[in-house]
Amino acid sequence: MDFFEQQAKAQRKTKWLVFYFTLAVISMILMIYGVAVFASTYTGASRHHRYEDYSQMPPINYWDPKLFAEVALGTIIVIFCGSAYKTMALASGGGAVAESLGGRLLASNTNDPDERKLLNVVEEMSIASGVPMPQVYVLDDERGINAFAAGHTTSDAVVAVTRGCMQTLSRDELQGVIGHEFSHILNGDMKLNVRLIGILFGIFCLATIGRILLYARSSNSRDKNPLPLIGILLLVIGSLGLFFGRLIQAAVSRQREFLADASSVQFTRNPAGLSGALQKIGGSASHLESPHASDASHLFFANGLADSLFGALATHPPLEQRIKAIDPNWDGKFQVVNVSEETDSLAPNRPRERRPVFVDGKMIILGGAILGAGEDQIAAPPVIKSRYVLPNLGNPTPLHLRYAEDMRAALPENLKLAVREPLAAVALIYALILSADGKLHVDQLAQIAKSVSPAVAEKTDALFADVAKTGTTARLPLVNLALGALKQLSTEQFQNFSRTLSWLIQSDGEVGLFEFVLQKIVQRHLAPKFGAANPVTVQFYTLKPLVPDCALILSALANVGSNDAGEIQKAFDTGAPFLRTTDDSELVLQPDERCGIDQVGVALDRLAQAVPIIKKNLLEACAHVVGADGVIQESEAELLRAISDTLDCPMPPLGVTE
Repeated sequence: MDFFEQQAKAQRKTKWLVFYFTLAVISMILMIYGVAVFASTYTGASRHHRYEDYSQMPPINYWDPKLFAEVALGTIIVIFCGSAYKTMALASGGGAVAESLGGRLLASNTNDPDERKLLNVVEEMSIASGVPMPQVYVLDDERGINAFAAGHTTSDAVVAVTRGCMQTLSRDELQGVIGHEFSHILNGDMKLNVRLIGILFGIFCLATIGRILLYARSSNSRDKNPLPLIGILLLVIGSLGLFFGRLIQAAVSRQREFLADASSVQFTRNPAGLSGALQKIGGSASHLESPHASDASHLFFANGLADSLFGALATHPPLEQRIKAIDPNWDGKFQVVNVSEETDSLAPNRPRERRPVFVDGKMIILGGAILGAGEDQIAAPPVIKSRYVLPNLGNPTPLHLRYAEDMRAALPENLKLAVREPLAAVALIYALILSADGKLHVDQLAQIAKSVSPAVAEKTDALFADVAKTGTTARLPLVNLALGALKQLSTEQFQNFSRTLSWLIQSDGEVGLFEFVLQKIVQRHLAPKFGAANPVTVQFYTLKPLVPDCALILSALANVGSNDAGEIQKAFDTGAPFLRTTDDSELVLQPDERCGIDQVGVALDRLAQAVPIIKKNLLEACAHVVGADGVIQESEAELLRAISDTLDCPMPPLGVTE
């Protein structure tokens, strides 16, 4: 599946969303206008004359431009204000959605077996897909089997499951469900789904106003109070809004569910896991008790509401169709389960089977790559061939998942625990850039103790030995895993962490490539959480204004890969045509001194605002630049992953191939 094509399809879904929304608003305006015409005629006539027979009332004036304008304006204001209110309430990301449904944020260092099983699965999916570790929520009061992913970007994404899902499903079944939700993150569905919640809330506001008017009372008991009648009519109109809301949810969601199922099976290569989860839903339930479930029903893994009329407005395809699509041999019988029944939850210390991983066609023992070169396991990290980069972007394979499982198992216990504890995760990030030089090492630890705390400085020093032994291929995955715990810092703790990180990076007088990559990833994914940055929006629909930025990025990559002027020019010329620009007058190689860290950072921030096709062409050009000599070295791979991450294009571990 093409990552960028799926992103483009999600954007095209937005256009249909606007169409349905406009149709709903127009229909509701017309119906409210009809109510207003009737009400104004009835109340106006009643005020001036009491008729014994309503047939004696004057004829209704069906067209009143002034009244129509007032109704249209009032309706639009109500819908817009309702949508704006809900959209702002969800502006902080997926966590706001999860909490509105009764979700509880799981502590990343939990020792509960079921919670640990869930977090382990999400960690493995994060490593395999290149998606930063999302925060994980559990809906404690929901006994049905369901789940969802929500957020505007991968920076504020969350994965949430019901308690029934966490406790009832086996590890393989849970992995299938989480794979399905990661597909929504990778395919661009997540942002669209959250946006849809805000829009629908505005449409549903009219029904809320109708309920209020229904119970309104007149101050004069002798007057005929029209407000309850208007309230009833608004409730009817609100039902029309509900109809359109369900229609929009079904139009946006149903086909994307089939795609997410297929992606999950492709990712895990275990159709039995996802099929088993769907069968258990059929044998029990997936409905949610939360009063806000209807607003977010299109987010869920399975139908979260009671069945609609004949399933015409269902947000999800029938379970039978979904199971048959991934398991043609299914016998048609659902599994009857009990939430309290025993499952094969994977305890944290349970040993896992050691399986080989293939890197560029060579079987390696992953522990050797994780723990660094040496001894008898692996001599050096293998080179990476460029032809494997783009096809796997946003499209992880079962080998990536196997790589992730074994990588997590091979990490030293200290590092496993560090990525789960907020302050220990701070120490881990510091340890990744701590100098090995004796005097500078001591000075850096002293500054950490002064700026953050002596305990963090001590933990940083304790982790440094394990970090130093860890292979370079594990460093960026460690950073991604630590992001989940770092999001649990307080605002003051984050500010201290960020300031000290900047000081550490600059303390030796220069900013190295890995230091730049690390800081870029940390700031990109944590700053929005703590209100230090706004979500990236599309600003560039054509390549022309971005050609100088593209030239800078390609030049930086070419200079990283070689010191030979001829080889640098050759690498640049190899990648440049893949930008597919019609005007290459500004697409020229930039000298190394003009490709500094600050310039690269500014260029990446601008390129992050481009449409998917521009990002695709840029990343293809980048892959050909770094692969011009046939291989991608570790330093080139780190910068390539930083570019991909900044563009919000999750890149799986490089070099893991069939």
